[in-house]
Amino acid sequence: MRHCDTRVDHGKVKPVALDDAAGVRATRILVNWRAMNPRVPVRLTDPEACVETTLRRVGKRIVLGLPVGIGKPNPLVNAFVRRAARDPSLELTILTALSLRLPRARSDLERRFIEPFSRRVFGDYPELEYVQMLEERRLPRNVRVIEFFLEPGAWLADTHLQQNYLSANYTHVVRDALQRGLNVVAQLVAPPPAGEVPPGLLSLGSNPDLTTDLLPQIAAMRASGRPFALIGQLHSELPFMYGDALVAANTFDFLLEPPGAPFPLFCPPNPPLSLTEHAMALNVSTLVRDGGTLQLGIGELADAVAHALMLRHQQPALYREIIEASGILSSQRRLIETEGGTAPFERGLYGCSEMLADCFLDLYRAGILKRRVYPNARLQRLLDERHIDENVSLRTLEALSATGMRRMSFAEFNEFREAGLFRDDVRYEKGMLIAPDGRVLSASFTDPAQRAAIAASCLGDRLRGGVLLDAGFFLGPKAFYARLRELPAEERRLFAMRSIGFINELYGHEWELKVAQRRHARFINTAMMMTGLGAAVSDALADGRVVSGVGGQYNFATMAHALPEARSILCVRATRTSGGETSSNILWNYGHTTVPRHLRDIVVTEYGIADLRGKTDREVAEALVGVMDARFQDTFVAAAKRAGKLPPDFRIPESRRHNTPDALRERLAPWRERGLFEELPFGSDMTPEENLLAKALKRLQANLATRRTRTAVSALFAPTPARVEPYLTRMSLDRPRSLKERFARKLVTKALLEVLEEEA
Repeated sequence: MRHCDTRVDHGKVKPVALDDAAGVRATRILVNWRAMNPRVPVRLTDPEACVETTLRRVGKRIVLGLPVGIGKPNPLVNAFVRRAARDPSLELTILTALSLRLPRARSDLERRFIEPFSRRVFGDYPELEYVQMLEERRLPRNVRVIEFFLEPGAWLADTHLQQNYLSANYTHVVRDALQRGLNVVAQLVAPPPAGEVPPGLLSLGSNPDLTTDLLPQIAAMRASGRPFALIGQLHSELPFMYGDALVAANTFDFLLEPPGAPFPLFCPPNPPLSLTEHAMALNVSTLVRDGGTLQLGIGELADAVAHALMLRHQQPALYREIIEASGILSSQRRLIETEGGTAPFERGLYGCSEMLADCFLDLYRAGILKRRVYPNARLQRLLDERHIDENVSLRTLEALSATGMRRMSFAEFNEFREAGLFRDDVRYEKGMLIAPDGRVLSASFTDPAQRAAIAASCLGDRLRGGVLLDAGFFLGPKAFYARLRELPAEERRLFAMRSIGFINELYGHEWELKVAQRRHARFINTAMMMTGLGAAVSDALADGRVVSGVGGQYNFATMAHALPEARSILCVRATRTSGGETSSNILWNYGHTTVPRHLRDIVVTEYGIADLRGKTDREVAEALVGVMDARFQDTFVAAAKRAGKLPPDFRIPESRRHNTPDALRERLAPWRERGLFEELPFGSDMTPEENLLAKALKRLQANLATRRTRTAVSALFAPTPARVEPYLTRMSLDRPRSLKERFARKLVTKALLEVLEEEA
């Protein structure tokens, strides 16, 4: 049934047909904001003019908040930075996270590889000038950059960012920013596609994460007369998203729309997946419960997990064969049977993730991301327990009555109506329902006759407003943004962009709803290292230098212990190699902790699963020995024995002495020969030629770091077969014009031959 509501168009009210809760929500947002904020935003076309207008409003001490990732309005930000560089009396503090930059070359060979790739993929993306100033050590003294999450590993040597890193949970950033005097927020916003929503609505696009949580505080500051500027820069290629991202245009003080085509959005390509990521993901895939909730962290692992879940769902017999032959099922059968599964996803998953990664769209198209959640806890529980379905009928009222619900409050009625249980033209007054035909019925479900009367005149047809995923921000390849834009509106609404307070926090007024929606939640993230007693090291080094940031990892770890059916799964590569030296990522002790040992849960490496929840210190140490690289087990065990955490007679199980890269390759070789576990299962902006060149350059760098002379001499005598010529042409080394280029050609050729031999 199509119901009617009213929508506002340039001050005039007119009836518009509504198909779902999104239309009702859009109308409510528009009407409420126009009532509360009668002003009209100032529209500007020049970033410099926008800076000048902002200064007139807030003064010369600016604390500028910028979104995480791609939502930064780079031309406007650059205008603020240039103004501060010209005017020493202006004090500019930038508070943000993930200040993205184009790939950087550290050598002539890397430059030959990166520059053509960067021109093709990133186009004329305008770099953030404060990032360039930081790199070149020329940031003006009156400009300060504070970040709460850094580009991983990129700023270890930068003293400004190391000294101005803000260590905070994602959910506390708004509080900390306000404490620092935040008085300007600027971000990209998406204008609506033609005819999709009423005029006067915009979308926060990729970044409602912090802005949505700020809006009540901004309203309070405006009411108190405190100067504040909320600036939106319109960007027509930013996907128009729903959920908390939907806002009225007059939410903003200034709207900037520079003439001409919008600048390209930052679009990092999908990275290749190693055998290590695939092996970890295969373990993880057995722990995901059908009918549950999925959170995925940032990085390669998300793609690998999605690939493994698709294998489980689309090729169940082959998947079962792999996990049986690889020993995963036999070693963790009880855990898999109680916490996860190996069967296809009949009921499907709901996504609740800090970041909407592009692999979630692949899970959606594969029929895995299909468990819809609705904005009412009672209805959600009844759906998950299969007492009702999405069709609204007398059965729905009977099921609600069976839960003990007697009389509806006004708030409950509004929730039910928004979810589609009641028609939009049903009203609630003083404990009574006013039906469309004027009949007055008690808002009670206790009496069967009363339920039947309500069902006859007040119910909608189907539940509405359900979503498949809630996320705080998104970031991904160019094709990912295009896929989001091209989704029909009714499908795009299934991917709701929400405040980070909703995603990363459990407690608050929506606690009951979150518990109902987040059934069997699996929070899957990565860590750099694990200690022998189960503490995770994810954001910084022992000397205090910050690698990335806490972000939301601590939030999800604590949520996993607070939700009745949830588990935190931290994935750790068993080893790392730097400068040609390999070391273990599972250490007896380390001088920094991100997630403390009392929040330990499930740890996964390429060698297996360690269930640490509720385990004693001895049991934790034993479990970690079982999933670490065999080359480092003896040292780890000796340290544990010295600390008295393992008994003197403890012996490493013989079955775990085979935790080596060679054994792992051998174990998965039959499946790789059948085309599984490929490096780029979801494609990439990198060509196959570039992918292989990237491996060759990485190999060359490692060889030069460990055996420079030997590598150089052997390269001089390396042949140059015809099959490497296309790669040399791509590197502009097909016709060397100097001795330096001839030597570089030899080095690249030698590395290419080594990689090609391995590939074969």
